[in-house]
Amino acid sequence: MNKGGYVQVLEILRDFIKEIPPVSQMAEKNKDPFPILIATILSARTKDGVTQKATERLFSRASSPAEMLALSEREIAQLIYPVGFYRTKALVIHQVCKDLLCRFRGRVPDRLEDLLSLPGVGRKTANLVLSLAFGKDAICVDTHVHRISNRLGYVKTKNPQETENALKRLLPRKYWKQINTLLVKFGQDVCRPISPLCCACPVQDLCAQVGVKRSR
Repeated sequence: MNKGGYVQVLEILRDFIKEIPPVSQMAEKNKDPFPILIATILSARTKDGVTQKATERLFSRASSPAEMLALSEREIAQLIYPVGFYRTKALVIHQVCKDLLCRFRGRVPDRLEDLLSLPGVGRKTANLVLSLAFGKDAICVDTHVHRISNRLGYVKTKNPQETENALKRLLPRKYWKQINTLLVKFGQDVCRPISPLCCACPVQDLCAQVGVKRSR
């Protein structure tokens, strides 16, 4: 399948998707990279509504690395509960804030290598911060982007890193930043991991349905 087909998919989804993930909503209102970084950490394996409320509670108490570090891990855990793995994430947030203060003068770095050096920060989180907070051309590949890109048939990859590299070769740069925002909600509501809602899919005619054994 060709490059133009995937571009067409993204253009269709841009009109189809009416609600975007909480981290993307936050970035539209405020480009401060610190809350975007923390919200992205909280969002892993957590429903959007839970992420949004937990982020609001946490930042009502602390809005900078120094203020966050003044809280105990237990206090952070209580504020972010019930996000997935909330105790582990409280520890990671504490470690990240300490690193930001010690190594980056309290500022979130704008280089991929520096972001990846932060505790608990992988490529997905780093690329989302780069694209949303700093406006850089980066592709954030999470489970939805990886699954949907392969299901559509535009890439044939084994892991998110391979998918990121493949999409960089496939898509014009102007689409890099928006692909995660579009595919996350689409993956949650329509192109689900099991029994996707193909009957409600606006890009069904452009999809190879790779690996789909049963749909609705």
